[in-house]
Amino acid sequence: MTAERSQLHYACVFLYVSFQAIQHSVTCSSSQDDTPCWLDAQTMSLLLRELQRCRRQAGPFKDVSPFLDTAFYHCGLLMAQCPAALNRPLCQHHLEAIITPLKEAAAQLSGKESPGTDSRATSPGKRIRRWLGW
Repeated sequence: MTAERSQLHYACVFLYVSFQAIQHSVTCSSSQDDTPCWLDAQTMSLLLRELQRCRRQAGPFKDVSPFLDTAFYHCGLLMAQCPAALNRPLCQHHLEAIITPLKEAAAQLSGKESPGTDSRATSPGKRIRRWLGW
């Protein structure tokens, strides 16, 4: 793995774990589902900037860019409505929509597919090689 790919991989893992921790704090909150979700806007802004930096850095890695684009899009939607304009289920939906592509990006960068990857999303050649054990 090249240094650039390795650095991007660890940045994606950092973002994945960070958003997962935020999701956990929202999920474990004692507030009711219909109450507004209050996220720390400064932390979210920091993570959005890091995600944007990762998107720029992922330019040469065409297999990773779509995942980071999706995560960035949902993070932007979340930030546009934060804080207190979202209820908890919608906040959790956006967080999941950020976390899932970050997990996929990290898996792609590490050279492994994540366990949740749909086999139909991979090319037929990759499926055949995997089936043959190559």
